[in-house]
Amino acid sequence: MTLPPRLTPLLAQFDFACERLLARLAGPVMDSGNGVDIRVPPLGDEEYRWEPVPGCWSVRRRGDGPGPRATVLTGAGDWGRDSADSPHPSPPPFTTVAWRLSHLSEMLALRADHTCGGRSLTRDGYRTPGDAAGAVAAFETASAAWRDALLTADDVALDTVGYSTYPNGSDPEEPFVDIVWWVNQEVLHHGAEIALLRDLYRARPS
Repeated sequence: MTLPPRLTPLLAQFDFACERLLARLAGPVMDSGNGVDIRVPPLGDEEYRWEPVPGCWSVRRRGDGPGPRATVLTGAGDWGRDSADSPHPSPPPFTTVAWRLSHLSEMLALRADHTCGGRSLTRDGYRTPGDAAGAVAAFETASAAWRDALLTADDVALDTVGYSTYPNGSDPEEPFVDIVWWVNQEVLHHGAEIALLRDLYRARPS
């Protein structure tokens, strides 16, 4: 299938955002933005769950229970992500690299499934890795799944309201092209937040 012209720049933006985030996480080098390679240490477990301020939301062992102001650890398996029923705490808790990366990977995996998969995956069934290497691999897998979902979309699909039936967003009420744009913004802004947290971790007082 020929890629719709409207989708081409959005797909290129998504690819750029994912490649840049993965390089920032996995190293060993990344493009500084002007063609110069800079060294990047791979994300480690301590940094993955580093809480720079009190009261962070993060990814935690299920047996330890939710963190401050959280009421539940979402997902399946031995680890879960801090969350709370609506309305969420105000002001929002500061979130760790682990929380942000888990959020991105879950969103991409579920949206891919609810676009061209079995349309059955839920937050309760998503398994959040408790280690950095597993989290980076999960993001790589989820972003590839969403990319594959985008490649199923022709011009009719881009204009179809509810082409994605992802239940944790506005997907059932929005044209698919708007959802594609929104997902890009999620990866871009959370990727920038994760990059800043990596800078802060590197510069923290010893």
